Amino acid sequence: MMNRIPLVLLAAAAGPFLGSAPADIHDLNRELGRGINYGNVFEAPSEQEWGNPWDPGFPRMIADLGFDHVRMPVRWETRSLAEPPYTIAPEFFERIKAAVDQSLEAGLHVIINMHHHADLYADPRGQKERFLAQWDQIATFFKDYPERLLFEIFNEPHGNFTAELWNEFFPAALKVIRRTNPERGVLIGTANWGGLGGLPHLVWPEGDDRLILTVHYYNPFRFTHQGATWSGPQTMEWIGTTWDNTRQEREAVRRELAPLVEFSKKHNVPVHIGEFGAYSTADMDSRARWTTYVTRVFEELGFSWAYWEFSAGFGIYDRSAGELRRPLVDALLHNPMPPPSDE
Repeated sequence: MMNRIPLVLLAAAAGPFLGSAPADIHDLNRELGRGINYGNVFEAPSEQEWGNPWDPGFPRMIADLGFDHVRMPVRWETRSLAEPPYTIAPEFFERIKAAVDQSLEAGLHVIINMHHHADLYADPRGQKERFLAQWDQIATFFKDYPERLLFEIFNEPHGNFTAELWNEFFPAALKVIRRTNPERGVLIGTANWGGLGGLPHLVWPEGDDRLILTVHYYNPFRFTHQGATWSGPQTMEWIGTTWDNTRQEREAVRRELAPLVEFSKKHNVPVHIGEFGAYSTADMDSRARWTTYVTRVFEELGFSWAYWEFSAGFGIYDRSAGELRRPLVDALLHNPMPPPSDE
């Protein structure tokens, strides 16, 4: 059983990372620039469970490649008490702190989120107090960190955690965060699995100029998730789907992103693409073509982005071989915008 440690002691552990006056949120989003997710590490039920435990060498490797930030998905649910006061395990806080510190020391910006929360998907109202208590602890622990650390309130609300409830919950969490982090950059996503389909239902909070909209982009899903059996058995039928960089395929990407551009203009809010990627079952040539094109479009539109992910099934790094997947690295960081294949 976890000891119930006062929050003031947890906060003291955060370290003296004090910053200067905050940058304009649009400038901060530009600083985020090009990023990647530490996927399948801290959002696993336990760190070893998905075979991709933390490696302190990751941040320097990522920074040396030319990335600007990392997104750190974190499953707080399985490391906290399920009853009041919902204490997050101090040793887990220290684990996350170490990874954050190592990333900041490598020169990277860092986004930490709340990722996977089965109880919240099933019973949002019954878990609201716990959700807010967890954010109170997270925000307090990291309150003295520089603005290069950002918070993302929740990853991909779905199930019973509807768009209506999300519009109720995220402002409540933001209010909790603002008590200790009045100027912290905070990312807010959409319901309905965090994608573009949730955008029409998102009620954007006015009056807070330290917010960034984050959306995930995995279209066309039949291509990016072929063979991804966690998304259903039908994904096996999609194996062999290619992405050929045709004019029609390219136009579909721009058409789908158009509402995001309009939302950004309407609310004067910068945009971060928090996840995008194509699973390893797809052929590498198609993966590289798709990744090159969508990444260059994101940049053209002024979006920061974080590829999903570094060292697992979508990853740019083959951990078992100790080798980078160069076509994906080049697609993300080096390839120019290509002409259509059927031009």
